[in-house]
Amino acid sequence: MNTGPGLRERDDAATRTTSQQGTRIRPRAWAELLLIVGLFLAYKMGRLLVDGRVGESYANAKLVWQAERALWLPGEADLQHLLLTSDVVIRTANVYYAVVHFPATVAFLLFMYVFRPAHYLRFRRILAWLTAAGLVMHLGFPLAPPRMLAGIGMIDTAAKFGPSVYGPPQTDTLSNQYAAMPSLHVGWALVIALGLITATSSRWRWLWLAHPVITMLVVVGTANHYWLDGIIASILVGALMLVVGRTRKRSRGRTGTQADAPAPAEIPAQLRRNLDYLAVGEAAYLATFGDTITDAGHPQTVGKPT
Repeated sequence: MNTGPGLRERDDAATRTTSQQGTRIRPRAWAELLLIVGLFLAYKMGRLLVDGRVGESYANAKLVWQAERALWLPGEADLQHLLLTSDVVIRTANVYYAVVHFPATVAFLLFMYVFRPAHYLRFRRILAWLTAAGLVMHLGFPLAPPRMLAGIGMIDTAAKFGPSVYGPPQTDTLSNQYAAMPSLHVGWALVIALGLITATSSRWRWLWLAHPVITMLVVVGTANHYWLDGIIASILVGALMLVVGRTRKRSRGRTGTQADAPAPAEIPAQLRRNLDYLAVGEAAYLATFGDTITDAGHPQTVGKPT
């Protein structure tokens, strides 16, 4: 078999092409960092925009509680009483609520950015739109969480057993404690799970769904959210998965990539046999003949070698 300089040059061209594609589909790190920091600050500073609407948040809490009973959803108090049977379990739930939310999301974004750039933009956009939708709902529908309500048989487990991430609602200016609907804890956890299931190929990848399931049980059992908070967040994630996916397909159509491009000219049989004989892969072939290749919807054109 001929493995001379010509074949090595083609392999080198294919490697350079693949490297260029990975670089082009990965956004600039500093821009992504600024965006994520901005989302974090907006998430935390939303508290300042609901001052003076505390009474409305308690009225909405009564409405949600009644709606859940009308829908025959299980009582949040029943789940909390189950967790309270063990100090270890309830303290672990409090730690999970306090510690896992932000670090897990940051770790997910870093993993996707570095190791799965073809999927990074889609799931970063889903997280951004989910957070934006959540902030709009927080402003339009302020909601006091179950731990603030009297007479429903629930307690603030973080305040009693620790650790607690909140201070007294009257003096807490760092977080929006009247932003229970939707639960971004549940929403972000579900995006993480769906992103890792989509971007990985292990047969065990479906176990990532345990993260949003555990998160839902934790936020409800610690009296930080109602069932409906997590359900609405999950519906938003499902809608965004469909919308963002369709947007990418339409984008491919506008750029004339393989989604709706005309069929390429048939390659002569003799030429195909020669290529197979030389063991040149598809990327090397396209790089050699100046065709157009795509990666996650981003076309790259490679010119003929001189």
